[in-house]
Amino acid sequence: MERTLYLIAYDISNDKRLNRVRHFLKGYSTGGQKSVYECFLTDGELRYVKRKLDRLIDDEEDRVHIFTMDGRSRTHALGIAVQPNDPEYFYIG
Repeated sequence: MERTLYLIAYDISNDKRLNRVRHFLKGYSTGGQKSVYECFLTDGELRYVKRKLDRLIDDEEDRVHIFTMDGRSRTHALGIAVQPNDPEYFYIG
């Protein structure tokens, strides 16, 4: 099962929706901070995440960006930042 690294960034204007989006994305992320999460997803998981986020946000007030990261690219981590790493398995629950 091949996974691709995505950065998912959001700007949610309502605290209740913000907490729902944050809680949902934490289940799929390997790291991140504030409103940006690093997520290794299969094609099926990406489709599910998009559908779920579309239901969680308000199309008129909120925004979500999903960036595909090229696995061959070198990332630069500064300070206490940790390089994104695709773990052996994910526990979603």
